[in-house]
Amino acid sequence: MNFAAAKGLQEVLRSNLGPKGTIKMLVGGAGDIKVTKDGNVLLHEMQIQHPTAALIARTATAQDDISGDGTTSTVLLIGELLKQSERFLLEGLHPRIIGDGFELAKKRSLEFLDKFKVDKAPDRELLLSVARTSLNTKLDPVLAEEFTQYVTDAVLTIRKEGQPIDLFMVEVMDMPHKTASESKLIKGLVLDHGSRHPDMPKRLENCFILTCNVSFEYEKSEVNASVIYKNAEEREKMVTAEQSFVVGRVQKVIDFKRKVCDTPDKTFVIINQKGVDPLALDLFAKEGIIALRRAKRRNMERLTLSCGGIAVNTIDELDLSVLGHADEVYEHVLGENKYTFVEGVKNPFSCTILIKGPNKHTLAQSQDAVRDGLRAVKNTIEDGCVVPGAGAFQIAAHADLMKFKNTEVSGRVKLGVQAFADALLIIPKTLATNSGFDPIDAIVTLQEEQAKGHVVGLDLATGECLDPAQEGIWDNYIVLRQMLNASATIATQLLLVDEIMRAGKNMGGNKQLPQ
Repeated sequence: MNFAAAKGLQEVLRSNLGPKGTIKMLVGGAGDIKVTKDGNVLLHEMQIQHPTAALIARTATAQDDISGDGTTSTVLLIGELLKQSERFLLEGLHPRIIGDGFELAKKRSLEFLDKFKVDKAPDRELLLSVARTSLNTKLDPVLAEEFTQYVTDAVLTIRKEGQPIDLFMVEVMDMPHKTASESKLIKGLVLDHGSRHPDMPKRLENCFILTCNVSFEYEKSEVNASVIYKNAEEREKMVTAEQSFVVGRVQKVIDFKRKVCDTPDKTFVIINQKGVDPLALDLFAKEGIIALRRAKRRNMERLTLSCGGIAVNTIDELDLSVLGHADEVYEHVLGENKYTFVEGVKNPFSCTILIKGPNKHTLAQSQDAVRDGLRAVKNTIEDGCVVPGAGAFQIAAHADLMKFKNTEVSGRVKLGVQAFADALLIIPKTLATNSGFDPIDAIVTLQEEQAKGHVVGLDLATGECLDPAQEGIWDNYIVLRQMLNASATIATQLLLVDEIMRAGKNMGGNKQLPQ
């Protein structure tokens, strides 16, 4: 049952692997359609009933959560490890022996990976190659090339020397408009709302940006209080006092704006996390200020990183140091939705990838690919090294494991090492199959070339050998390391499961046979 489940899941995902892989169409219960070849999305969205298959799927999605890629490869490798073990088990070998062999082979593979990796300074060209390798497996080649530039420049924009890279500082915004090729990287911010006053300017240039968390509306007290009026005049006085409280705050900002915008070419924009009432909006509009209210908290942090300045919580002590700057702030209306673009900022440490597309599933496919591309670039910078791709590592690791088996391992454990080595070849075999070539021919050609001492991968266009370093095909070190660890551990666990039983509530109850 375990082997059947693993092989079944492997068969579903194997046709997705690599740039030439096919695409799956997912249809929801309500008729929603999602088109993807991202293994992580498939495993999250598919309804998997079998417990073994569900365990493999969870392992693969955990792989994506940790390293951002390698989901399909993990499923293929686990399935192949069990497939290779099956023939030895049928001959009477105990699963514990195979598990011990897997453990030895895993340790040896990880040691070999440390020798095989290439230490390179993560310059822009290398990062472009890594992003291209990742995105080509998820998107159409022309679109992948465009997004390669965006994700690489986005990570380089937010990168600060000596600090961890925070990918939350890259806003991924989708806009149902035009085609996916119209997407672009904005070194600034796109807010998914606009001004709430019809008379406010729609476009300003050379803008001072005031980022604040100040209420420009009268707020009710925290405690329950009641006010009793004797007559209409007293109520009018109360309303006037409330309004004067708000107007006083607004007037302070307007006075500050007049002070800093001392020439006609300078303009002023307020982006506020709290509310701005209609009276305050009216006063700001008359002064030619764009005021946005109820901005998202995450955008307040991104704004100061993009435009500079400091987010203020009070307007009592405003000075020039708290203001950010942008060359252009403008509003874009799309149907009932408004978007505000903040562009032309100096030294930004936050940016926006604006994804466009004609429908929901195009936008979703691009979003998933961009997420993986960003993680791939981030991993490369943090690892400080890369691994030759196109199946080169698997071919070289197989040769190393065979040498290890023949020289350093004795006894029946050899068979576990043999199974692990043969299972690694599933990656280049599947790449060859998905590209329309004979997998056996491809593997034999690659192994012959590798035996001569060359680092070789599979050319998916011709089926011949290529040098991944020259072609710029690179895999992430952390992805391969995590994949080897997770696959060997889960395959060993599944080999040692000899019975699946239906358990009672809270995993208690009597032993029952599976139904």
